[in-house]
Amino acid sequence: QVQLVESGGGLVQPGGSLRLSCAASGTIFRANTMAWYRQAPGNERELVAEITPDGSTNYPDSVKGRFTISRDNSKNTVYLQMNSLKPEDTAVYYCYRRYLGLRTWGQGTQVTVSS
Repeated sequence: QVQLVESGGGLVQPGGSLRLSCAASGTIFRANTMAWYRQAPGNERELVAEITPDGSTNYPDSVKGRFTISRDNSKNTVYLQMNSLKPEDTAVYYCYRRYLGLRTWGQGTQVTVSS
């Protein structure tokens, strides 16, 4: 059974930073495309960062230059470094993996950006 466990969420002030972690088990981690999505109440779930097995990354304009996704294959972990946080970044953040036709979501971790 593939499991993704997120950690690192919390409350941070505007302009602050936070690093999320997602630990994967039950899969050949290095073969997976990994991603972070977020969902605020009443909104659709949206992609915020993606990283392929070869290390290529993809970000929407809303977070480009502020967020960085990375992976450590030796630890089966993907990270999301979030800098210059804004109130509109407030959401539940979900870890996601895709390998061929197989997909798994983490349980989510709350990020709140507020003064």
